[in-house]
Amino acid sequence: MIEVNAPVTMSDVARAAGVSTATVSRVVNGHYGVSARTIAQVRSAIEQLGYESSLVASSLRRSRTNVLGLVAHSFPSYTAEVLKGVMKALSRSGFDLIIYANSDLYGSYLEGWEQRHVTRLSGTLTDGCIVVTPFGEVQSRTPVVAIDPVRGSAAPSVTADNLAGATTAVKHLLDLGHRRIGFIAGRSSLAAAWSREEGYRAALAGAGIPVDPTLIGEGDFNPESAAPLARALLQRPDPPTAIFAASDGMALKVLEVATELGFSVPADLSVVGFDNIPESALTEPGLTTVDQSMYQLGYGAARMLKSLVTDEWEGARQIVLPTSLVVRRSTAPPKSTAGP
Repeated sequence: MIEVNAPVTMSDVARAAGVSTATVSRVVNGHYGVSARTIAQVRSAIEQLGYESSLVASSLRRSRTNVLGLVAHSFPSYTAEVLKGVMKALSRSGFDLIIYANSDLYGSYLEGWEQRHVTRLSGTLTDGCIVVTPFGEVQSRTPVVAIDPVRGSAAPSVTADNLAGATTAVKHLLDLGHRRIGFIAGRSSLAAAWSREEGYRAALAGAGIPVDPTLIGEGDFNPESAAPLARALLQRPDPPTAIFAASDGMALKVLEVATELGFSVPADLSVVGFDNIPESALTEPGLTTVDQSMYQLGYGAARMLKSLVTDEWEGARQIVLPTSLVVRRSTAPPKSTAGP
């Protein structure tokens, strides 16, 4: 029979070193207040007990763990596509990836969640983290790259050209003949959401159409937040002939609500989203959307983070990627301008 040894724990290390587990924790996490002699005792115990194979022990012996983190609130299609790009960029790089996320798919976006997660990961478990759609600036001893950062952030980041993408989306509706275009916004703290609303406003202004604030609903990128907003827009006495939603998840919810209320898409209502998640091509009708290349967002963020960790990054620390419009069957001229 092969004997399987139990994993070495921090308590085992503490007993072998003759110190408390709190002291071992301080040594492992690089905290101040521990003498050089005690640090040496703890490190010796780690080696003697075979704890050297763990990420924590490895980080004690060298300056890096060769592990990067990805912190996300949840894993809807957007984040899943981002992750594909991250994994590709790290392939054969010598870096592994650890993922930290909340357990609920579309739960509440609680302020400070990303800071708590990054704090748990940085230094001893990871050399740096990618944070997806953070609520605020993240402070860390190790490099952090944000995908879709908060407004006004000067931290390293990768994002899409949200202003140009949204402007193109609304201009597409205008070119079809729509003049009453509703908008469901994203979480206002994010630069991406702000830019998409600016694109909506800019396209209308370019066509000489005043912005009607009653046609704007304040969502938060959570698809469920779009349902009551879409219902309010479509149950008006003068509903819009088109709705632009700041994300595909919210746009798909608009399609669902429109069907419930008896609207035919695109005959009665045109709908445009933003992201180009896989589901946007599979719905009926297919969703017209803005492709922001989520794969490339992840790929670019991982390349930047890896190079920041190794002190090899020489490019810009705020990268903006191009977008493109993907026209599908959810958009058509409004009835008043449609041909026979």
